[in-house]
Amino acid sequence: MTDRDAKSVLRAKYRDYCSARVADALLSLSPTEIYTLAESEARAGNQVAPSSYNDAIRLATRKIRDQLELPEFGEWSGEYRKDPGKFDPYLMGLWKSER
Repeated sequence: MTDRDAKSVLRAKYRDYCSARVADALLSLSPTEIYTLAESEARAGNQVAPSSYNDAIRLATRKIRDQLELPEFGEWSGEYRKDPGKFDPYLMGLWKSER
C-alpha cells in the first residue's frame, strides 16, 4: 500500500469514526429530544423550526456534531497511529466502502 493509499484509508476511517460518534449520540435520544435539539439549532441559525422528522434529524445531527467537539483529522490520525485498537471498536465499517 502506498503512502497515498494509507492516508486515504486513514481519512476514511476518520470519517467513519466521526459518523459513528454522531450516530451513537443521535440514537440515544428520544424523538422529543431530537426535536428539542433541532429547534435549538434552527433558532441559533435564524431558521424556521423543522417541518418534518428528516429536517429535525438533519438539524439535530448538526447540533450534536458541534457539541461532541470531534478532533481534527491531524490530531485524530496521530492518536490512531499510536493505538488503533482504541478507535477500532467505534468504526462502523463504512471506511471499507471508500477504499
